[in-house]
Amino acid sequence: MNKNDMMAEIRDANLSYLMLAQQMIRSDKATAIFRLGISAEIADLLEGLNNAQILKLATSNMMLARFRFDDGAILGMLTNYHKDRELAHSHAAILMACQPVEDIA
Repeated sequence: MNKNDMMAEIRDANLSYLMLAQQMIRSDKATAIFRLGISAEIADLLEGLNNAQILKLATSNMMLARFRFDDGAILGMLTNYHKDRELAHSHAAILMACQPVEDIA
């Protein structure tokens, strides 16, 4: 994959993420804040973006969504737990809910 292809993939991922995030926020803000791991302030900003702003933001050369599993235990629960998958996902959600939302400045 060359640099141009990679940048196009990043733009597509950003656009998909922003559109999904905005739809989730408009549908159920509290749940979206939890699932996206964002603050209420960021949720309000994303909710208010118009289509032109979303497209402009999506063309950034950086990924807008970040991998939020800084804890290997949470990632392990989601990927390697075989006994009770539902329980593992619930436990991981509880652990993630305890993590502070990082401010994006």
